[in-house]
Amino acid sequence: MINAAYLHIPFCEHICHYCDFNKVFLKGQPVTEYLLAMEQEIKLTFEQNSPPDRLKTIFVGGGTPTALTEQQLLLFCEIIKNNLPFDHETEFTFEANPGDLSKEKFQILKQAGVNRISFGVQTFNNELLKRIGRTHRAEDVFKSVELAKETGFENISVDLIYSLPGQTIQDFKQTLSKAFSLDITHYSGYSLIIEPKTVFYNLLSKGKLPTQSEDIETEMYEILMDEMDKNGFNQYEISNFGLPGFESKHNLTYWNNESYYGFGAGAHSYVNGSRRSNYGPLKKYMDPIKRGQLPILDNHEVTKREAIEEEMFLGLRKIAGVSLSHFREKFAEDPLALFQDEIADLLNRGLIEINHDMIFLTKQGKFLGNEVFQSFI
Repeated sequence: MINAAYLHIPFCEHICHYCDFNKVFLKGQPVTEYLLAMEQEIKLTFEQNSPPDRLKTIFVGGGTPTALTEQQLLLFCEIIKNNLPFDHETEFTFEANPGDLSKEKFQILKQAGVNRISFGVQTFNNELLKRIGRTHRAEDVFKSVELAKETGFENISVDLIYSLPGQTIQDFKQTLSKAFSLDITHYSGYSLIIEPKTVFYNLLSKGKLPTQSEDIETEMYEILMDEMDKNGFNQYEISNFGLPGFESKHNLTYWNNESYYGFGAGAHSYVNGSRRSNYGPLKKYMDPIKRGQLPILDNHEVTKREAIEEEMFLGLRKIAGVSLSHFREKFAEDPLALFQDEIADLLNRGLIEINHDMIFLTKQGKFLGNEVFQSFI
């Protein structure tokens, strides 16, 4: 049973220096045509796979979904309402850029059944925001969160990035302090990763980007975990922290290695044991749909061995870890036997622990998560 759907809006009014997601400048783009193409993709998908009775989660990401005009937003919400089965219990998340959402846009989302807003904040230092290519400023965050609360949104998340060029420890502490003053339910904190085809990557290759040392990055991550704990936020995944009951159900779908639909240009799906990705460029995405075909660029049938590896390295991102009994039930295999040498090595290095039914990262393992995950690939 597939209980989750991701929808991708690739449009941005401005491209951030670190972003490598599938996106295009909004100006002059066929936005309405794209939204209608997504509707057709959903219909074509459900002709091939019976739609679920009810989706447990819907997540709209980008790009910048809130860059849509009010009319476009109304159309998009209508498309979701008419084609995806959900109710008031569905976790329905919309990514938002601080400063993008007017009172009217918030009301459109609220009336459409959206019940969770995720703001891309990154930092509260205005100088750093400018340096990383963000167009909002710290004051926009406070105004947008206040407006979201006034509209009736109670489940609000904020994304933060640490280890930014020129960011100091003191500066990161101040960002966290301001983030906690928002009085919201969820935070994500990611270390900056410089990806190919980004402004930062080009600057780095020319020797024009000052990067942080590994020690500073580690210290910032430790501060992040400590401060979240002090403020009552439960770390339930390597980079995610929520008040009890406010963990992101949609993201847990990925880390639990469960199936999900992905709609839109460049979106990824995991359906019927296959991982597939859509064409990224708008024309390449929309042309097959006009011909009544799904816009699939790549379709990979996951082997049992790959699914087993994914179960381990995705599951270990969760602080609770991987359930041995669930693993045995799902694959009719014992992970302790399958990965005997790898597990023995990680136990010996103090990076994982086994307690009753669970295998999970130690505190040291969280700092070296990628090393742990790679052990199972």
